[in-house]
Amino acid sequence: MNPFDLKPAKLESQFLDWQDMSPVPYDSRETDPYTKTRIILMNGTEFEAVWFSHQFTRHCADNDLRRSLAVMRRQEQQQQKLIGALKPLDEDILVHTISYEQLAIDLTAALAQREDNPYVKEALDFALLEDFDHLYRYADLMSFDSHMHAEELVGRYTEIMPGRPTIAHHRHPLDSVNYPVLYESASPVTKLCSSIITAAEQQTMNYYMNVAPFYPKEYGRRLYREIGMVEEQHVTHYGSLIDPNPTWLECCLNHQYTEAYLYWSAMETETDPRIREIWSRMFDMEIAHLHAAAELLLAYEGRAWQQVMPDPEFPAPLKLTGNVEYVRDVLKNTVTLTADRESWAPVETLPENHDFFRYQAQINSNPETVESHDIIERLIEREGRDYRFETAENPVKGLRDRKKDNIAVGREVRVMAR
Repeated sequence: MNPFDLKPAKLESQFLDWQDMSPVPYDSRETDPYTKTRIILMNGTEFEAVWFSHQFTRHCADNDLRRSLAVMRRQEQQQQKLIGALKPLDEDILVHTISYEQLAIDLTAALAQREDNPYVKEALDFALLEDFDHLYRYADLMSFDSHMHAEELVGRYTEIMPGRPTIAHHRHPLDSVNYPVLYESASPVTKLCSSIITAAEQQTMNYYMNVAPFYPKEYGRRLYREIGMVEEQHVTHYGSLIDPNPTWLECCLNHQYTEAYLYWSAMETETDPRIREIWSRMFDMEIAHLHAAAELLLAYEGRAWQQVMPDPEFPAPLKLTGNVEYVRDVLKNTVTLTADRESWAPVETLPENHDFFRYQAQINSNPETVESHDIIERLIEREGRDYRFETAENPVKGLRDRKKDNIAVGREVRVMAR
């Protein structure tokens, strides 16, 4: 599909009223896990669009252009409010968090498996193992606090077991910045990938940092605080892949194209008829926004959209589904990697004076005070073992012991994981 071939509705007709922005929430017990994750993804995509638009406005002196951006931005805000209202009142912070991490795992795995740029794929696989471990830590917090089993929440589509331990995720900021992938040589899939994953991780970072103070137990607040810091690293990690060279109006066009693609993907893959109707309406709104952005590019820079997007056809729809075997393979082969400036290397190959070890010594000077480790130890002390949902034993030998949390894998030089 070429979205530029579609006839857009008039922009002024796209505003929503309060009833539009107050849909009936989904049923937390009956709704498919991937419907929930699509809602989170589109919420984050709208936040990214709104935040970009605000930044554009603050770097623009032309008030006519700023007014055009304000119209689209108001509608994006309304879309986000509608999508956010789909979350039911009885879905608490931690239950919702499980969906956030399932999205992070299965979205990253889906993007990695179709990525044609080896560097971008390596970046995806690297952070995938960290979100995978976050799900395990939050699931154990849930088991400790409420005896609930997160496997039911993820529909048993996504395994819950240790990945690269969260304590090993804390790296020096100098090692969070990657090479940008220039759009002139990137495929449409890669361009979409960097935008989609950055928006998704940014949404996760914002959610954790905002809800951390509201968790009812202090150890839970500390866990959200810790993992929220890792998510900030991920936003830097993925955001640095985005080409910094396009103009603001090119970026505006790219944002609207990405949103249109994601709503189309959601519409094509949604299993809930009522939610699919919402995606369809949001897609129509994004087509109007996309054509409006193209008109602005032509009016202010004298360039047609074809000069920015010579390959406008949407790739295959992005589908959220289980990725058990793929994640297991990545875990088995890359668990000991850490970041090394714009690349990644096994931690056991780093020199002793590497920034990773210096930063670890500052942040994790006493591992017993690191909440991602402590919550596992708390549960083991009470139950005799941690909580997991595994289809087979962990592919990493060092992570199979359910009676001890291994915080050396991917962190200490002398520890071999396999």
